[in-house]
Order: sequence, then C-alpha cells, then structure tokens
Amino acid sequence: MRYLNEHEWKLASRFLFLSMALTVIKHDLEKMNQLSPFKINEPYIALLKKIEKNATEERRKLRKEMYKEKIQVVSLDKNDSFTSYLFTCKGKEEKRNYFNPAIRKKVEVILEELMANAALQSTSQEKIKL
Repeated sequence: MRYLNEHEWKLASRFLFLSMALTVIKHDLEKMNQLSPFKINEPYIALLKKIEKNATEERRKLRKEMYKEKIQVVSLDKNDSFTSYLFTCKGKEEKRNYFNPAIRKKVEVILEELMANAALQSTSQEKIKL
C-alpha cells in the first residue's frame, strides 16, 4: 500500500539513489588514484571530483528537505536479486523492494545526469575564461 505522496516519494527515492551514485563516484575516484588507467588522468579525476561535489551538495539539500518533512530511508534486506528499503514519513511506513539490476540502472541514469551537468558547467566556465 502506498502511504507517501508523490513529492515525498520523489524526494526519498532521489536521496536513496543519489547516495548510491555517490558511493560509486567515491569508489571510482579511489580506483583512478590507485591504478592510473589513462595516460593523462588529471582531467578524469577533476571531472569525478566535480561530479562528487555537485552530488554531495544536492544530497545535502535533499537531506535538509527530508528532515523538514520527517522522511527517512532505511535499508532492510538484500539478497542476490532484490534489495528492500523502508520509507517512513510522518509516522507512515512504506516498504519497497527493488530488483538489483533496476537499482543499477537508476544509479547509472543519475551518474549520466551528473556528468552532463558537470560538463555543461565546465564548458560555460571555459567560455567565461576566454
């Protein structure tokens, strides 16, 4: 049964998947620093740091709004196929099960969005410098 309204649901799910995307970004940054897979790593590392900064800033804003609305997201259970989360809002609880490949796809979409935004910011900053 659905207890969260559309706004609460969008806020909580964006926070959840953005948090996962941040974990991926941090992991990738760590790997980039350790392995140096490219001949010139600096632009890739700079892009990942910019993406991490933007994602952290967005998540901070989401967390503030969630606190105001009394929304929490808690991981319940995970197995090979599904992961369960409990969403609570103003005393109401809603359990959602996600198919793990679907989670991966949602995180991938967020990463692509963050990369596009970072690229746009870099392009506009380059124009300002010229």
